[in-house]
Amino acid sequence: MPFLAALAGVAFLSLMDAYMKTAALAAGAYSAAAFRSAIAACIISPIWLGTGGRWPERRVLRLHLIRGTVSGFMALSFFYALTKLPIAEAIAISFVAPLITLYLAAVLLGEKIRREAIIASLLGLAGTGVIVGGRLGSADYDPETLKGLGAILFSALLYAYNFIIIRQQAQVSSPLEATTFHSGVGGAVLLVFAPWFLTLPAPSPMGDIALAAILTLLGSLLITWAYARAEAQALVPMEYSGFLWAALFGWLFFREPITATTISGTLLIVAGCWIVARPRPKVPQTEQSAL
Repeated sequence: MPFLAALAGVAFLSLMDAYMKTAALAAGAYSAAAFRSAIAACIISPIWLGTGGRWPERRVLRLHLIRGTVSGFMALSFFYALTKLPIAEAIAISFVAPLITLYLAAVLLGEKIRREAIIASLLGLAGTGVIVGGRLGSADYDPETLKGLGAILFSALLYAYNFIIIRQQAQVSSPLEATTFHSGVGGAVLLVFAPWFLTLPAPSPMGDIALAAILTLLGSLLITWAYARAEAQALVPMEYSGFLWAALFGWLFFREPITATTISGTLLIVAGCWIVARPRPKVPQTEQSAL
């Protein structure tokens, strides 16, 4: 179930990216990101309070503040990149984040890196390389494209650290509480810059932002629930499925073509997900193993 929840969460967030690209192109990346977080916080906060939500203790609040701050800038840089790059390409490039997370989990969380997790991540990264090579090989790079590449790489670094925070947060907080503070803190951090950058979107982009906010909440709840029940290194390769959804939504929303290299890379990504998600054989408990 944690793997299915993580996959569903990634699907919701990929669909959110499509709506946010539309909104960011119309209203600007900053305004779209700020209003998305604000709307999400307004939706989830009453639900959290209505189910008995209480102010978290200091150590838990610290994790909420860190994740919200990191996520705020991570989202802003990612949505800015979407205005410069196709969705599928941005997602593909961001797949460097799970590979970084694999080793951050070992350093910061003390998780032991299994051979299967390394193989899965390398397969996913190889699949991403095939796709990126096919989609970007003939691209005509200009200053705007380079800005998008810089923004997506910066977002990927924050995304890698965000995985670690989610894992720590999921151990001491409910998914509903974590999602509430994720949206609220992220929105508050972005609104600090409102006097200089915020503009009121037109009704159509605002509708896209509202849908994106709902999808963000659903995706965040599912992913937080999953990370509370499985190791980060096991769930990280599920992120690679995001390219499948990005390719689909990119075609549906913006008519981005799906090429042969996309299919080839997809096979590698799915193989990596299968390797890490398959059940591991249980070691028989003997007297020697107990000792």
